[in-house]
Amino acid sequence: MDALSAWGHLHTASPLGRRQFLKQSLGGAAAGLFLGQETLGQSAGERPAPIRGVRVINPRGRVPLSFIIDDSTCLVNLAHYCIPQFAEVFPGRYKQDWRKLPTEIPDDFVRKFGDWCGEHGVKGKYSVVPYPACVGWVDREMPGWTKGELEASLKLLREFMSTNWDFHPEMVTHTWVINPKTGRPYEERSARFMENWEWSVGRSVDEMSEYLAYALRVLKNAGLPCEGVTTPGGFGNRARESLAQGTFNAVRDVFGAEIPHYFRDLFTNDKSVAPLVQYARDLDTDDPKCVVSILGCTGDWFGGWDGLERGHVDQFITEDLKGGRLPEVIDRGEPAILVCHWPGIYFNGEEYGFNVFKTAVERVHRRNDNVLWMKLSEIARYWAAKELTTLSREDAAIALKAPYACPAFTVEVETSPQGAPIVVAGGSETPLKRCSRKLDLASGMYHRDDETTTVCLDLVKGRSQIVWRQG
Repeated sequence: MDALSAWGHLHTASPLGRRQFLKQSLGGAAAGLFLGQETLGQSAGERPAPIRGVRVINPRGRVPLSFIIDDSTCLVNLAHYCIPQFAEVFPGRYKQDWRKLPTEIPDDFVRKFGDWCGEHGVKGKYSVVPYPACVGWVDREMPGWTKGELEASLKLLREFMSTNWDFHPEMVTHTWVINPKTGRPYEERSARFMENWEWSVGRSVDEMSEYLAYALRVLKNAGLPCEGVTTPGGFGNRARESLAQGTFNAVRDVFGAEIPHYFRDLFTNDKSVAPLVQYARDLDTDDPKCVVSILGCTGDWFGGWDGLERGHVDQFITEDLKGGRLPEVIDRGEPAILVCHWPGIYFNGEEYGFNVFKTAVERVHRRNDNVLWMKLSEIARYWAAKELTTLSREDAAIALKAPYACPAFTVEVETSPQGAPIVVAGGSETPLKRCSRKLDLASGMYHRDDETTTVCLDLVKGRSQIVWRQG
């Protein structure tokens, strides 16, 4: 694999999607990696039969938004420490003067960023690399910082950031592969033993499960909850079946999460960026299973993976609100998930990437009143429920058989049955409140127009009904 594809999910100044970028890096060999789940060797698994005239739409009839932050961790500026390690393997490529980059991204900035996002409703995913560039362990000690500083950094994540952000390991180090039997990096210094490059190629499900579980246990020891993982660079690109199933095994084993998910790919072309619900099985049991692949829709057009490349907000959305990537994705109703790298948001204290993000959010909010910020775990749950819940007609009712509970589950029914809908579940009946605008939908409400009735409910696991009764 070309060295340039090692970092994060976009390592080039030009706005290429991962698909186009890997085609350039790998030639024709990469083209087959992005043709769909079955082509990738990843099975969608079980699916219920569709029902005519009834469909699950976006939550509350709104388009999900989310913000993926890669290469973040406690205190450490990953770019400063990773560049010389990458250069050890590829001495002709990584020429940045890493010594000029700050060693730390301070917690004051984490709080400033989190405060702004909280005020504007922003949610997403925040990576916590467990052993960043082999500097130190987030659950033990971080050389260069006191034990108290590390604990304060973890407390900030647990008590403040966790409200609006999922935490993911971005594997163990983001550089050298560690031996999960010893916890130490392997001695060989080559691309074969770098997480970003070749180590994951051809790994079995068991090997992948073991490695991911090691990363997850570090975050569990640090008191950070996880429902998913993020891949560093090219990790898992040529072991996709093992990555998906290994994610399910590891996240279930370490955290007991019901619907594990992972972030591996982004696309900036016309390919769908809707989440992929994979390996669905045992849907009729008390222990349904699936894993969800979350897809990003932008490159890092903020400040680059190293905090040295200035992006431009117009790549996300133009000042006239008509151009850019985000309007395109939002208008087709798919989750618009932005992707960045934490060093580029901080931008060595200048906060250039953060300012680009703030402008992009302000423009999106000015353009669209039909969006909904969600964490990746919330999007994964919604898509699993959307694709795996069985819907059927029973007289003047819609029957639902759900493998997973899901808040704000939104169903659109063609034609307008007479009477107000009632949700029947667990022996109780819940009347729904009518709203005058579809955009006002929330759980426990419905909207009716000349052609459809749209119902928003907190879906329970198991069986329930939407019943229309004459009032």
